[in-house]
Parts: sequence; structure tokens; C-alpha cells
Amino acid sequence: MTASHDTGQRYQTIVGAGVCLVGIGMAVGAVGIPSEAGYSGVGPNFLPWLVSCALMLCGAFLVYEARTGGFRDMEEGDDQKPYWPGFVWMSAGLLLNAALITTIGFVFSCALCFAMATRGLRNAQGPSTGGLRTWVVDAVLGLLIAAPVYWMFTKFLAISLPGLTQSGWI
Repeated sequence: MTASHDTGQRYQTIVGAGVCLVGIGMAVGAVGIPSEAGYSGVGPNFLPWLVSCALMLCGAFLVYEARTGGFRDMEEGDDQKPYWPGFVWMSAGLLLNAALITTIGFVFSCALCFAMATRGLRNAQGPSTGGLRTWVVDAVLGLLIAAPVYWMFTKFLAISLPGLTQSGWI
């Protein structure tokens, strides 16, 4: 084993342990959610518990994989670097979504988040990102995804999400 391989295993173990910790944190948060059964006998704490268990299972598997050889298909000396501008685009989209959701509503804030995340992913592919046309296409696609989600949650499941108008349709 080389020193770079040991370092890679250590980082992979840290990532797996981090995923386990996120799962444990979600489980701690799920304890405070009431469990009385709602629609179809499923309470509001079902999904947080499901996600936390899945995260803990995935984290444990990542730790196991890291400790028994790491990512087996990685080549030695793999020098690919993270694409930080894409990370910034995606992070900014998430932060703007959280900051604007009560101001411009769920649909528009999620569409903005989608457009910014796709911008970050497109920029990672190369220098040509398509300009204004791709911004418009991504924003429209984000609207086409977010609007049905909003309507399903508000109209069919009676879950309150922040809207732009009082009509409940946007």
C-alpha cells in the first residue's frame, strides 16, 4: 500500500462516517416529530426515519468499503480536481431558494434553484454554456418540475407550502 492509497482510504472513511453522522442527526430530529398516523396510516415522522436509516446504512457501507480497499476502480494518481465554480453555483442556488421561498413562493424559488444548479453542472462540462437561451430553458424546465410538485403537495396532500399568491395555484 502506498501513502496516497492510505490517505485516500482515510478520506473515504471520513466521508462514510460523515454520512453516518448526518443520518444520526436526522434520527435525533425525527424523535421530536409526532408519530400519529395520518393519511394512509403513515405519520409525519415516517419519511425522516426512512431517510435517516437509509443514510446510516449507506454511511456504514461506505466505511466498510473504505476500510476494505476503498474505491476499487480508482486508478493510482487520479489527479481530477473538484470543480469549485460549479459547487458555488449549486450552493448559491440552494441558499437563494431558502432565502426567497417565503418571498417569491415555492415554485419560483425552486425554479431558480434548478436553473442555478444546472448552470453549475453545465459549466463543469466545458467553456460553452449556451448563454441566455439555456438560462431560459433551465428556468422553464424548473417551473415545469416545481409547479406540479407544489400543486400535488398543496391541493392533494393538503400540505402548506409558501405561495406567491393567495389563490394556492402559484
